[in-house]
Amino acid sequence: MLAKLTSKNQLTLPKAVVSSCKGVEYFDVTEENGRIVLTPVRLNRAAAVRAKLAKLGITEDDLAEAVTWARKGGRKAG
Repeated sequence: MLAKLTSKNQLTLPKAVVSSCKGVEYFDVTEENGRIVLTPVRLNRAAAVRAKLAKLGITEDDLAEAVTWARKGGRKAG
């Protein structure tokens, strides 16, 4: 099977190749011994969000407080 590289560095993968990767939107691309290797990646966005919140020091209590504040229309409790 052939895939042509376009002037914009894009490839269209043959249907027979991607048929085993149903639902995959992203591929990790590496080069090994002159070959391009595509590995299907399933992103876990929830884990990335949790990691970012932890890095920022934002706790579950902070989030609960923010949700409560937003549900009140952003008014100060008091």
